Amino acid sequence: MSQRLPRTADLALRAHVALSAFSGLAFATFLVPPVPTFFATPPNDAIMRIGNQYGGQVTVVLGAIAALAFLAHAVGTRPAVRALALCFALSFGAEAIGAATDIPFGPYDYTDRLGFMLGGLVPFNIPTSWFYLAVAALGMGARFLPARDDNATRWWWAFVAGLILTGWDLVMDPAMYRTEHWLWFVPDLSAASAWVRLVGYDGYHGIPVANFLGWLLTGTLVTRAMLVVIPPTDWARAVGPHLFPTVLYAANGILPILICLRWGMVSAGVVGLFTMGIPLWLAWRAPARRTAA
Repeated sequence: MSQRLPRTADLALRAHVALSAFSGLAFATFLVPPVPTFFATPPNDAIMRIGNQYGGQVTVVLGAIAALAFLAHAVGTRPAVRALALCFALSFGAEAIGAATDIPFGPYDYTDRLGFMLGGLVPFNIPTSWFYLAVAALGMGARFLPARDDNATRWWWAFVAGLILTGWDLVMDPAMYRTEHWLWFVPDLSAASAWVRLVGYDGYHGIPVANFLGWLLTGTLVTRAMLVVIPPTDWARAVGPHLFPTVLYAANGILPILICLRWGMVSAGVVGLFTMGIPLWLAWRAPARRTAA
C-alpha cells in the first residue's frame, strides 16, 4: 500500500497533464472555428464526438484520482477521503444553489459539454475539479504560509487558497464561456443600484464581477472545511515538501490560457499567466527547509 498510492498519484498526474496539454493544443489549432470539414467526415466525426463527450470528463477524473492518492499517501487515507467528501458536498451545494438562484456566482447555466448532471443542475466533473484544485491550492500555500492550527491561521490559509482558486478561474471562465461549456445571462442593470451594477458588471469577457466574488467566497469556505480534517501543520509537514500540488495547479492553466490566447481573448490569457504565476512562483521558491523531503 505504501508504494501503491504514490505510484497511482504519479501515473494519474502524468495522464492528467498529458490530456490537459493535448486538449490545450487541440483548442489552439484544429478546434479553432471554423473547424475543418475533415473532422466532420466518417470516421473522424465519431472520434470528435467521443473526444468532446468524454475527453474533459476523463481529464478531470484523472486529476481527482491523482490528488486523492497523493493526499492519502501524505496524510492518511481517512482524512483524505473526508476532505474529498467535504469539498465535493460543499462545492456541489454552492454550484447547485448558484445554478438555481444565480447566487453567489451570477446568472449562468451549464451546457451538456461537461458531462452528466447531478440533480439536473451541475455536471459531475465540476465538484470533482473543485476537489483537486483545492488540494493544489492548499498544498501550494503549505509551502510558503506560516503553519499553526489556531482558528485565525486556518481562516488565513483558506482565504489565500480562495485567492489561488480565483486566480485560476480568471482565465478558466472566459475560456469555458467562449467554448460554450457554460453560458452567462447578465441582464440590463442600468436602472439598478450602484452595488448591483458593480457586481453585475460583465466587461471582463462577458463574465460578471459576482462570479469571481462567488469563487473567492466558495473557495475560502470549502478549503476552510478541509482544514478542519487536515490542519495547517499537517499540510505543512506532509504536503508542503512536495511539488506535486504545484505541478497539478500549473497543468490546469494550460488549456484555458491557450484557449484565451488563441481565441481572441489575449487579455484574459495574460491575466491568467499573472494570477496563476504569482502563487506558482511563491510555491516554487519556497525555502529549502520546506522542500528538503
